[in-house]
Amino acid sequence: MCTNLFRSIRQPERKMAAFGRFSQVLLRSSLIQTRRQLSAAAGHGEQSGKTWKILTFVVALPGVGVCMLNTFLKEQHHSHEQPEFVPYTHLRIRSKRFPWGDGNKSLFHNPHVNPLPDGYEGHE
Repeated sequence: MCTNLFRSIRQPERKMAAFGRFSQVLLRSSLIQTRRQLSAAAGHGEQSGKTWKILTFVVALPGVGVCMLNTFLKEQHHSHEQPEFVPYTHLRIRSKRFPWGDGNKSLFHNPHVNPLPDGYEGHE
């Protein structure tokens, strides 16, 4: 009776083990197939280099140019007014002075964009 009990307990384990082996075989074969496809697409020798050179000049450089033009045109239509200063208590807290300059401005301080704790510079 004990052996029948152990056999019935081990039955699902055998199925799971078989399923695990089957899934590993499938995964391994799909990885091998993917590697073959990628290595075939990469090409060999001079033809591969020529393809990437053409793609660089025909796709990449014009893409960078279009992005630069888009940025330039959007900047032309952008308003250059400073937003209204709101002195929130949790922003621009200075517990100790910065070790450069007058100690109140951050390292990359821009007076048109970054307000000091008491407001923008040159106003009021």
